[in-house]
Amino acid sequence: MLTIGQNYLLPVIKRVEFGVFLDAQNLGEILLPKRYVPEGLVVGESIDVFIHHDSEDRLIATTRRPKIQAGQFAFLQVVQVTDVGAFLDWDLEKNLLAPFAEQHTPFEEGKSYLIYAYIDSRDGRIVASSKIDKFVDENKAHDFKPNQPVNLTVGSATDLGFKVVINRTHWGLLHKDQVFQYLSFGQKVQGYIYGIRPDGKINLTLNGGQKTRDKDSRIIIDYLKKQKGYAPLHDKTNANVISVELGMSKGAFKKAIGNLYKQHVITIEESGIRLKNTIS
Repeated sequence: MLTIGQNYLLPVIKRVEFGVFLDAQNLGEILLPKRYVPEGLVVGESIDVFIHHDSEDRLIATTRRPKIQAGQFAFLQVVQVTDVGAFLDWDLEKNLLAPFAEQHTPFEEGKSYLIYAYIDSRDGRIVASSKIDKFVDENKAHDFKPNQPVNLTVGSATDLGFKVVINRTHWGLLHKDQVFQYLSFGQKVQGYIYGIRPDGKINLTLNGGQKTRDKDSRIIIDYLKKQKGYAPLHDKTNANVISVELGMSKGAFKKAIGNLYKQHVITIEESGIRLKNTIS
């Protein structure tokens, strides 16, 4: 069953002067306005479109790609505040409404907010909400496993790091010592499950997978070679020093030197790390 707020590949069933009509199955025939119809599109061919309501609340299709679809999170800017709520720029002609009742704090024009888009069961329209906890249940059972790659949406900064949404379903914590890049609210990044606490809370990292560990190990080896085989860096070294010297987080550094130690590539001394042999 098709729903609004999503992209679908739909067949053209007839041409009219003002566009083409597409077969949207349970949603009926939906107009793709002439300005979005590519040259040469004929009846029987299919086209990838996004389904939404136009300014007159009619179902309509577009080939434009909005910044968010129903069931997703995004960081969107408020372009107007009216007596019915705030309207957000999601890159379609009709802006996305965030009703007052769905604003965690009152939205201000020009500012951006992390929101979740969903279909309002009362009228079937796509709306936005900044009350993220309504849509992310951290107490809900999950089957995440350590080192599992996951999709993250950055939420808010905390004293420990960043609160992020995992795979659009759960909250998790991305510890600041696992981050070595600029992160902005609403940004989407790939991360990895770092560990699951006894209370079910999920810790995350941006450094994961064998490919990343191999890259970090090579950086450390190359650095040690330039330092004549020894560097005064260890697990107690300040994270900022590691960041400046190696360009990686302290968490990534500790994992990498642990792996290199197990592979008998380096020795870990009280004051630093040392190459055991000449490494090519």
